[in-house]
This record gives sequence, structure tokens and C-alpha cells, in this order.
Amino acid sequence: MKKTRMNQLLRGTFVVLLATMLMGFVASCSKDDDDNVNGAKKSHKVVFKAIASTGTNIDGAVYGIDGNPTTATSLSGTTWSSPEVTSEAGAYNANVVVNAIGVDATSTLKVQIWVDGELKKEGTSSGQYLSASASYIF
Repeated sequence: MKKTRMNQLLRGTFVVLLATMLMGFVASCSKDDDDNVNGAKKSHKVVFKAIASTGTNIDGAVYGIDGNPTTATSLSGTTWSSPEVTSEAGAYNANVVVNAIGVDATSTLKVQIWVDGELKKEGTSSGQYLSASASYIF
């Protein structure tokens, strides 16, 4: 008699536990929004910038969104800014690499990624031959 009661109690506990797990699983999946992974439904305004120390000469940049790079060559000066680029809805990331030649080993180069008017990512380099990069995932 005790054994039967124990079996019924164990079965009942198992059924309640299984039902609770199933309800938790269904409730957690109902709030998933797989179409909005990494801001997939939104486009962004992106600007890439570079700032170098005094006397440093920025000479080239490669920038873009996802697999669509743009190359800017024959640059000069200590600052550079890309034209504003509008990402497609569903874009995954933005990347920039800028090269420069400094005066000496203490020269610096900073690159920035601005998204929708906000600084999102920054990369730096120091030395005479500079290459700074940054990548941002939307």
C-alpha cells in the first residue's frame, strides 16, 4: 500500500514538473523576435572619422558596411571624415581602417565610427607608421 502511494506521488510530481517545464518553454519562445536580430529592421546613418597628431599625414582609408568597402586614397592632413553612409535595414556591421605616416614614434592616429550621431567605436594606433581600425556591430 505504501509502495503504491509512493509511486502515485512520484508520477504526480513528474507530471507537474514536466508541465511546468513545457509551459516555461512555450512562454519563453513566445517573446522571441528573430526578425530583429542586431537591429535588423532599422537603417542607420554612419560616418567614419580619423584624427591624427600634429605633423602626421593621413594617406588612405577603407571603410564600409557589411561587405561593401569604399577606398579613399590620396588623402592628406591630420583629419579625415567620410561622407555619411546610410546602411540598409538588416545591415550587420560597420568597419574602418585608416593608414597614416607620423613624424616619429610618438605620433598617434585615432579612428571613430559614428552611428546615428553617436560615437559607437574607436580604435587607436601609435608609432611612425600608423594603421588604426575599428569595427561596430549594429
